[in-house]
Amino acid sequence: MKNKEVQELEKKLTYKRESAWNSYNEKQKEKIFAFADKYKSFLDDGKTERECVEACIARLEKNGFVNAESKEQFAPGDRVYRSIRNKGLVAAVIGTEPVTDGMNILGAHIDSPHIDLKPTPLYEDGGLALMKTHYYGGIKKYQWSTMPLALHGIMYNSDGEKIRVNVGEDENDPVFMISELLVHLSQEQLARKASEAVKGEELNVLVGGMPIEDKEAKEGIKLAVLKLLNDKYGITEKDFMTAEIEMVPAYKAKDIGFDRSYVGAYGQDDRVCAYTSLAALMKVKNPERTCVCLFSDKEEVGSMGNSGAQSLLYENALIELIVKTSGSCSMWDFRKCMNHSHMLSSDVTAAFDPTYASAFDKSNTAYAGSGVCLLKYTGSRGKAGSNDAHSEFFNTVASVFAKEEIPWQTGELGRVDLGGGGTIAADMANKGMNVIDCGVPVLSMHAPFEVTSKADIYSTYEGFLAFLKKMKKDIEGLA
Repeated sequence: MKNKEVQELEKKLTYKRESAWNSYNEKQKEKIFAFADKYKSFLDDGKTERECVEACIARLEKNGFVNAESKEQFAPGDRVYRSIRNKGLVAAVIGTEPVTDGMNILGAHIDSPHIDLKPTPLYEDGGLALMKTHYYGGIKKYQWSTMPLALHGIMYNSDGEKIRVNVGEDENDPVFMISELLVHLSQEQLARKASEAVKGEELNVLVGGMPIEDKEAKEGIKLAVLKLLNDKYGITEKDFMTAEIEMVPAYKAKDIGFDRSYVGAYGQDDRVCAYTSLAALMKVKNPERTCVCLFSDKEEVGSMGNSGAQSLLYENALIELIVKTSGSCSMWDFRKCMNHSHMLSSDVTAAFDPTYASAFDKSNTAYAGSGVCLLKYTGSRGKAGSNDAHSEFFNTVASVFAKEEIPWQTGELGRVDLGGGGTIAADMANKGMNVIDCGVPVLSMHAPFEVTSKADIYSTYEGFLAFLKKMKKDIEGLA
């Protein structure tokens, strides 16, 4: 065969990964950067699950969505939302087709790894006021030391008043930190395994150092901190027992690189998929199939609890869509709806990192900047805990993306026997939906500062929007 024939054959038969940036012209690139700026503001507004729900609702209401409780019936074109215990959210645009014929659903989780305060956190030792913590989700504990932290959450005082606490985000606020052992004295620490370089009980947050003006006080520094908190919030030490207080990185989302092509921020797993899902839903008007965003809590710890994806409260919210559009909902109505519903489990995946290339299968991994990633399965070591999407559904979604000229890729979450991870895909598939994982590749996933490509963020938004608008009820081979 001649060289030209070989080249044509290679072009026809082989797959070559390309940069998603090459799919966009200059005007489109301007949209990508503008979209990323809005995304960064969203990240800064919602650093906890509760704050993320509030940030979503604020944006939904600006786009004509109303609380589902305010309406007895839903009509085609209605835009409604329902909070799930203030830590999850279901939002929908009602379609012209019966809801029992199925919905197009984007399902993301809005919790991220963080540091929680223990129920009785405050103590004094060595001239320092410190707070004890318990980490949430899978983290490398050493990554959380010697960095500025902010304190977010809610407490109740003795009068039963709900107190919102947010310290460390305003430029005039103090911040907090977890101290580390100086390298000069670290010979024993450096001999530990990396997973134990900083142990869970060593994640103690520095919160004060100036004693109260009374030399007779047994723990003057601790008492001084409590007095500051009491003066400002009216709370006492006992009020910490019922509080929900998280320590999160105190910095804002930033552009990364000379070309500003990446976003660096805390909590991009999985709020990058929550934001792109939300933006896509808000763009939908008068659809044929009802379009839904389902944002859940507790994914990082197994999706349990009544705000996690396994909660019946999410089923209740979907049942409400049937009841308020058709007047009733039998068990069969709901099961039929689930059978005909399609869902993208809108979750991130690991982006290939050449510095740690041995952790990946280079030909079967996602790359930052190559577009939205569709994953047939996640799980670990033999696909344990995975949904493993049907080929018919995968092909249908991929075909929608191709027709809309959306750059997309596929891959796996690392080497086969190395690790892996889970999403809410299996939880939703258990209800009968067609589900596949789909989202943004992330560098340094689960670190306090994660990195994503702006091209991937935008192509994910485009993919989600195409999915909501274009997916039909019937998929050949999946009746």
